[in-house]
Amino acid sequence: MLAAVLLLALPFCTAESASSYAGSTVVDSYPPPVGYAGPTPTGAEPEAIVTAIPFSKVETAFPLSRPNSADGADITFNVMRHWGNLSPMYSVESFGLPDASPVIPEGCGLNAVHLLMRHGARYPTSDSGPSKFAAKIHSAASKDGFSVTGDLEFLATWTYELGAEILTPFGRDSLFSNGVAFRYRYGKLLNAFTDLPVFRTTSQDRMLDSALNFAAGFFEVRTYETDYHQEIIIEGDNFNNTLSPYYVCPNSNTADIGNFGSTQASKWADIYLQDARMRLQPMIQGFNMSISRLVDMQSLCAYETVALGYSKFCDLFTEEEWEGYEYYIDFWYGDGPGNPTAAAQGLGYVQELVARLTHTPISVWNSSTNSTLDSSNITFPLNQPIYVDATHDTVISSIVTALNFTSLAATGPLPTDHIPPHRSYIASQIAPFASQLVAQVLSCPASEEPTHIRFLLNDGVVPLTGIHGCTEDSNGLCALPSFISGMHERIGQINFAHDCFANYTMPNPDDIIDGRYPS
Repeated sequence: MLAAVLLLALPFCTAESASSYAGSTVVDSYPPPVGYAGPTPTGAEPEAIVTAIPFSKVETAFPLSRPNSADGADITFNVMRHWGNLSPMYSVESFGLPDASPVIPEGCGLNAVHLLMRHGARYPTSDSGPSKFAAKIHSAASKDGFSVTGDLEFLATWTYELGAEILTPFGRDSLFSNGVAFRYRYGKLLNAFTDLPVFRTTSQDRMLDSALNFAAGFFEVRTYETDYHQEIIIEGDNFNNTLSPYYVCPNSNTADIGNFGSTQASKWADIYLQDARMRLQPMIQGFNMSISRLVDMQSLCAYETVALGYSKFCDLFTEEEWEGYEYYIDFWYGDGPGNPTAAAQGLGYVQELVARLTHTPISVWNSSTNSTLDSSNITFPLNQPIYVDATHDTVISSIVTALNFTSLAATGPLPTDHIPPHRSYIASQIAPFASQLVAQVLSCPASEEPTHIRFLLNDGVVPLTGIHGCTEDSNGLCALPSFISGMHERIGQINFAHDCFANYTMPNPDDIIDGRYPS
């Protein structure tokens, strides 16, 4: 009797009838069969970006040792996330859409994906601040009167152990892991290929190495060289290349315009590092602890960590000074919304994106696009469901400016005498090592014809309301025709010839917020 009562108390549920394919085996085969491979059974391609809830985030930088600050007041404070473009990539929580997830919105289907990625962690560039700092220490240590005490005592035996330009082991690992993750999230799109995909990178060593490590992770170490085509575009003076556009934009390399970011950053360094200078100078004799050398020491913390796994330079600076360094690094005036060449440098990639989205060849050559390569369906195919391009940090910053992601520029221009609260433009969230800008081409509701697009920047969904025709949407969606129309309008606004070649000086004050020289 009791059992009967309990059964009556349970909610009534209608059993779901099983589909005819329940429990059957599903397999996918990539690359397309080329004959005589022998038995190669495999499982179905994953599509975790559609099915995985909750989303798997990047939250650590294993196997690097997490550094501490000088004060260590807050155990939740992550020094690594205050290195600007030298930070390892981490998943951004939100760019203003707190309820949006990188996982495809329910009811939508994934039709294509476009990935623009930065190379992995590298050694410092040749003849940069860290190597100059080492040379100055070496010179001082060889003379009478040099001594170090306290927190700087390690400098008595410190040696400079960094290479230049190329990827570190951690940098290689990051790109390989990103390739694996991308296969898990978007692998099912490989089923739509009828030929091998073409991925692009530039000829710089770290760029090619990044592309190959990504491909080895995405495909397979043993077979990746035959699983796709790797296009290598020359990166050098006077070569048109949308992935390194500064070589054909002279104004981006001038002392006035190209170095304006450094000029503004120096003003801020003179403020945020004063306490550090007064604290550390008494610990070293026979060596002038200038502001620029303190900046070099903060950079050494980042570079040594991603190259050697640990750095004693990290412990020398307080949390506030690391926040100051992050702000010092921010690209706003150098390669972001505050520089008049930024949109022009990002223009070429935006034109290529529109060509891919519309399956229409580029017909106007008025930017950094390469007419030889982009006119060929071999080197610039327009029918791929997956596109992968590798580029640099400053280029990603320029491209998101050209795309008119105005939410990132909402709190600009950035002052040089203080850090504004709740600022929207943070370099470690935009262009860290191994950064990823992903365009998801969707159909809502799911169908074979795409209807919408949205962008993820390091896993954070970006609002597209700065693009004409794109309305507010809690998931960051924009109707694909509206986005394309808005991009055509934005392309028409950007004057590459003027902003890259005209004879002008930086406006004073610099109130630019869209990466274009004021009309």
